Amino acid sequence: MIHLHLTTAWIAVLTGFVSGAVIGLGFHHAAFLGGYGSWPRRLLRLAHIACFGMAFVNLAFVLTLATVGDLPNSIFASPLLLVGTVGMPVVCALAAWRKPLRNLFPVPVLALLGAASLVCWDLLQEAAQGVTP
Repeated sequence: MIHLHLTTAWIAVLTGFVSGAVIGLGFHHAAFLGGYGSWPRRLLRLAHIACFGMAFVNLAFVLTLATVGDLPNSIFASPLLLVGTVGMPVVCALAAWRKPLRNLFPVPVLALLGAASLVCWDLLQEAAQGVTP
């Protein structure tokens, strides 16, 4: 599980670099994608930054597992985290393309909330039981 999320984090970083380079080619034009404040441009910036944010969340998961070992709910948190990691930038990009697709945001958001809740729950349970790394 650690290797999967470490690899996912680095793929997300690479995706962030590549997407930033691609969309950065047009940012010097004031009217690019409808201008700085336009919906498509804002959502593509968010997709680009989401790649890095999701990379850091995966690294935090890796660090947590490497520090405390497998958590009881990590088998559930892991796939939820992967859904959120892939889903968040993808939904941002889809919503930039077609605004009604913003209604897909609950999928990655709920997946990430679920993953974070499970990890927090397990860590709080271990703390309450006096388990320390």
